[in-house]
Amino acid sequence: CGNHLPELVSYWSLQLFALTTLILHTVQVKSVQTMPAVPAGNYYQQGQGPSCWDRVKLGFMMGFSVGMATGALFGGFTALRYGLRGRELMNNVGKVMLQSGGTFGTFMSIGAGIRC
Repeated sequence: CGNHLPELVSYWSLQLFALTTLILHTVQVKSVQTMPAVPAGNYYQQGQGPSCWDRVKLGFMMGFSVGMATGALFGGFTALRYGLRGRELMNNVGKVMLQSGGTFGTFMSIGAGIRC
């Protein structure tokens, strides 16, 4: 077994070199074949941005999302502090999430409407 050690090292180094070359060639070929860029103005007309109504809707959606997350945190900790468990906990946290999401979404949409 000791006599074949240089041959094994040479064999495995050759295999590693071949594998590395194959990987590099694959990466180079894949980097050449890229997808074409999406043309600008696909959603809106060419050269125009979102309308004021689109901005108000986006403001509401962003505010609603942030409000839901905040409501989950604050409502969850408050309900646990009051000792609610199970179904009562879920109902209370859900109500707080919807209330805070609606409130924050409304204020964000008003802010986006003012900026139009």
